[in-house]
Amino acid sequence: MAPAAGTMPRSVTPGRRVIDLGWVIMRPLFTVSAIDPSIAGQLADDLPPEIFRRIIATFEADLARLTGELTQSAGEGDLDGYLRAAHSLAGAAAAVGARRLEVEARTAMDPAQPVSPSEVLPRLSAESRSALQELHQLAGN
Repeated sequence: MAPAAGTMPRSVTPGRRVIDLGWVIMRPLFTVSAIDPSIAGQLADDLPPEIFRRIIATFEADLARLTGELTQSAGEGDLDGYLRAAHSLAGAAAAVGARRLEVEARTAMDPAQPVSPSEVLPRLSAESRSALQELHQLAGN
């Protein structure tokens, strides 16, 4: 059943800049490449802004912790710790739509992958920064 004329679908948070064109909702445009807008955008649309910002803050803290664990495990030659941290990072990235970061984390956790941590860690770091920048931009920060 369609909403009454002049009302917005329930998934739209009041106060957001949107244009209601029937069922088409448009938000301010910006270029995204590190995040999947269908995942991160849905989170931003479905959650109150303060909850979305809290999710980003939690993701940011998890990134710092997990990249630290990856770096430490790589330096100590702790393969199990390295793979565990990469797996956790891939899951965290997937949850917020940080697809490129997820791909890099899955590369790190693949024991058959010939890419060394010294090659993967800088790419993970760069993708982390890009994903956070785009998530903050989506949140309006």
